[in-house]
Amino acid sequence: MEGCTNFIVALIFLGMINIGSAQSSTTLVTAVLTFGDSTMDVGNNNYLASDFKANFPPYGRDFENHTATGRFCNGKLPTDITAETLGFKTYPLPYLSPQAKGKNLLIGASFASGGSGYSDQTTKLYHAISLSQQLEYFKEYQSKLVRLVGRRKANNIIQGALYIVGTGTGDFVQNYYINSDLRKLYSVDAFSELLIEESSKFLKGLYSLGARRIGVTSLSPLGCLPAIIRVFGHGRKTCVTRFNEDALTFNRKLNHTVLALSKQYRGIKLAIFDIYQPIYDLVTAPSKQGFIEAKRGCCMTGASVKTSVLCKSKSVRTCSNATSYVFWDTVHPSEAANKVIADSLVMAGVSLIS
Repeated sequence: MEGCTNFIVALIFLGMINIGSAQSSTTLVTAVLTFGDSTMDVGNNNYLASDFKANFPPYGRDFENHTATGRFCNGKLPTDITAETLGFKTYPLPYLSPQAKGKNLLIGASFASGGSGYSDQTTKLYHAISLSQQLEYFKEYQSKLVRLVGRRKANNIIQGALYIVGTGTGDFVQNYYINSDLRKLYSVDAFSELLIEESSKFLKGLYSLGARRIGVTSLSPLGCLPAIIRVFGHGRKTCVTRFNEDALTFNRKLNHTVLALSKQYRGIKLAIFDIYQPIYDLVTAPSKQGFIEAKRGCCMTGASVKTSVLCKSKSVRTCSNATSYVFWDTVHPSEAANKVIADSLVMAGVSLIS
């Protein structure tokens, strides 16, 4: 798969001599800007009064300098790997970081926040940055760009950037499934509709602020997450079918929405980054891609979805080789799995950057 990705990137690069970028000509887009939840958060939650953080060991164990940066992983996120594939030498910083200023902003930024969701209720539960606030930070980011390089170059960066939006898992796993009152009010289908309405509103907001190349991640196979298997699997070590069906229902609605918006707005390029299938394939046939364990996370976590899905601080009960594990904790993939996911993102994103 890696060779295939490199071949595609090479073809794109050869066809894109002038992208109108303030960046080096070796990058395929002007910047990378990410929005969403912990699958995209590279450290914004470090600066929030939230318990949902990953700024402690064993997180970051296999990252640069073995540092826990706030990424919910042992190493790189799919967006980090995607940025590398697109030619960037460094990663966009979390927007709330004190280092996210000056020339560091030219390659983009991450506005994502662990615990955030399409639903504001989900976001409030984990004291995260809501999608509406992420848009406000994006506006602020644009103003900083204008002061830094002038309006014309700033506009070139904004319009030539790749935007990645990834959220929704927490809305189900850490809200709907453990909130009996919410389940009484809404069926899964009705709840999905509410989330889709919010996703549409957010994408329209991004477009109104100049975003033109937007990739939206699907939901992963929720029933295959170790947290779900542990709590709802009734002792079995297999994916919980009904939760996977919920994810597929949401993904169908998201596909329809993205297609409709693509037709509605002039000059927009929208794509679905399908992470459902690559993760499902890893979980159901891990050995095909060199993995051994797909039903448990590498690190020791709490006892239930409600109490904790994250690694325990400085946990001694952490696997020695995370490359053989599909999941790092009970909801977030390992860096090794993220490399597989990133390949899928690049394949799907060809239409956005060509």
